[in-house]
Amino acid sequence: MSFGFLGIQFGFALQNANASRIFETLGAKVDQIPILWIAAPLTGLLIQPIIGYLSDKTWNRLGRRRPYFLFGAICASLALFIMPNSPTLWIAAGMLWIMDASINISMEPFRAFVGDMLPEEQRNVGFSMQSFFIGTGSVIASALPYMLSEWFNISNVAPDGGIPDTVKFSFYIGGTVFLAAVLVTVFTTKEYSPEQLAAFEAEEKKETPAFNKAENKTPFTVSGLTKKGLIWAIVGAIACFIVFYYELEKELYVVGGSFLFFGLVHFVASLLIHNKKQNHGIVEVTSDMYTMPKTMRQLAVVQFFTWFALFSLWIYTTRSVAQNVFGTTDTSTEAYNDAANWVGILFAIYNLAAALFAFLLPVLARHIRRKYTHALCLALGGIGFISIFFITDQYMLLLSMVCIGIAWASILSMPYAMLTGALPAKKMGVYMGIFNYFIVIPQILAASILGFLVRHYFNGDAIKALVLGGCTLLIAAFAVLFVEDKKYKI
Repeated sequence: MSFGFLGIQFGFALQNANASRIFETLGAKVDQIPILWIAAPLTGLLIQPIIGYLSDKTWNRLGRRRPYFLFGAICASLALFIMPNSPTLWIAAGMLWIMDASINISMEPFRAFVGDMLPEEQRNVGFSMQSFFIGTGSVIASALPYMLSEWFNISNVAPDGGIPDTVKFSFYIGGTVFLAAVLVTVFTTKEYSPEQLAAFEAEEKKETPAFNKAENKTPFTVSGLTKKGLIWAIVGAIACFIVFYYELEKELYVVGGSFLFFGLVHFVASLLIHNKKQNHGIVEVTSDMYTMPKTMRQLAVVQFFTWFALFSLWIYTTRSVAQNVFGTTDTSTEAYNDAANWVGILFAIYNLAAALFAFLLPVLARHIRRKYTHALCLALGGIGFISIFFITDQYMLLLSMVCIGIAWASILSMPYAMLTGALPAKKMGVYMGIFNYFIVIPQILAASILGFLVRHYFNGDAIKALVLGGCTLLIAAFAVLFVEDKKYKI
C-alpha cells in the first residue's frame, strides 16, 4: 500500500533539494525565491480538497483511490523530465506548478488509502510505514546529484551556466522511479468497496457512540455563508489596500488575494444552496471546513506552525549553506554547486534519519502516547533548525539534519494517525484534503513574507529565516500537547 510513496517522494525530494538551485541558476535573486516557490502550496490548496472529494465519490475497475495514483504519476513523471531543461526562469516556475499539481494528485489519496484500508489499531504502523518509504525515496533522490558527480564523474557545472548534467540526469531517474513505484501499488493492491467501508464504519459507531459528532451537522443557510464570505472578502480587501498604500512588496498581495478568494468560495457556495444544489462539491467542502472534528481543529494549529518551518528549510537551505559554510553566493562558481550538492546530502541524511526512526515511532507512541511522541520529535526538529545558524563546518550540519529527520518522521505519520481515528470513512478523502489546507496555508504565508523579512529585517541573510522556522517548530511542539487523542492505544 505504501510502496508508491517511494516514487512520490522521489519527485518531492528532487523538487525540494533542487528547485531553488534551478531558479538561482536561471537568474532569480535571493528575495525572489519564496514567491517562485508559491506554486507548491497554491496547487496543494486547490488540488488536494478537490481530489479528496472526487476520490470519495469514485468507484471503478481500478478502485477508489488508485485511479488518482496512476493519473498523477504519469503527469508528474513527464514534468520531471521537462523541468531541468527549462531555458528561462518563467518556464521553470511554470513547470514547478505543473509538477507539484501532479504530485498532489497522486499523494493526497495515498493518505486516505491507509485510512480506508487499516483498522484503528494498525494505523500507527501503517503511517509509519509510509514515513519509511518517504524517507527511503528522499534519501536516494536528494543525494542523486552528488552521487552522479562523485561516483560517475558526470559534470556538476554546465559550461554555458545552465542546469548541470547531474541535476538533469537526477530528474530523469526520478521521473522513471516515480511512475514505476506507483504502478507497483496500483497493480498489487485492492480496495474495499463503498459498501464494505460503510459496514466497517457502522460497526465502529456501535462501539463508539460519540464517533463523528460532526456528521450530524446543521446545513449552512444562504445568509450565513454570505456573511462569512463578506467578512473574508473585507479582510482580504483591507490587506491588499495596506500593501498598495504603503507600497510594500507585490508578493504580499498573495495574502490579501487568498482571503478574497476564500470569500468568493463562500459566495459561490451560498449561490449553489440558493439554487437547491446542497450536494455540490463546493458546498460540501465549505461546510465540512466549519464542522471539522475537534481533534482535526487542534491538529490544524500544530500543522500551521510545523509547515511554515519546513517551507523555510526547503527554499533557503541551499543559499544558507553556500553563504555560511562555503563562503559564496555566486551560482556560476564550483563552490556554489558543491554547496548545492552538499545540501542534497544533508537532505538525504534527514530523510535517512526519518526512514530509520519511523520504525521506532509506533513503539514510542505505545509507551508515551502519540501526541507526546510528536511533541518530543518537533522540539528536536526546532533545535536542529536553530543550530544551523551557529555551524560553519559542513560535516557538523549532519547532526542538525538528524534532529530534523526525527521531526520529519513524526510529521509524516503521527498527525495522520491521530486524525484518521476522528474521521468518518465516507469522508476520509475530503477531510484529508481539507487538512492539507493547514499544510499549504502556512507555506503560502511563508512564500509571501519570507522574502520581505529577509530583505528588510534579516539583512539578506537567508539563514535567519531558518532560525525563524526553528522557533515556529518549537511553538508547534507546545501546541500538540493540547490535542485530544483518545484513540491512542495500539
